[in-house]
Amino acid sequence: MDNNNNTQPDVSALSFEQAVEELERIVSALERGDVALDKSIEIYERGEALKKHCETLLKAAEDRIEKIRLDRAGRPQGVEPLDAEQ
Repeated sequence: MDNNNNTQPDVSALSFEQAVEELERIVSALERGDVALDKSIEIYERGEALKKHCETLLKAAEDRIEKIRLDRAGRPQGVEPLDAEQ
């Protein structure tokens, strides 16, 4: 993680795939343990922001998924939100 925090894209501008890829790089760097303490703290904080962004994107995708309603004969009758909360 040689990027300066000022040159990194805003977390909210990243796609899910981009955020996961960056998060994987951060985890790998932290697991190797070859990052200075101050840099470790910096990239850990970015990793937390990436994690939250991914969770938000996943929740939004889940909210958009629909399940097919079937009638008694098993024929498709329409769609409804998956796990809709009333």
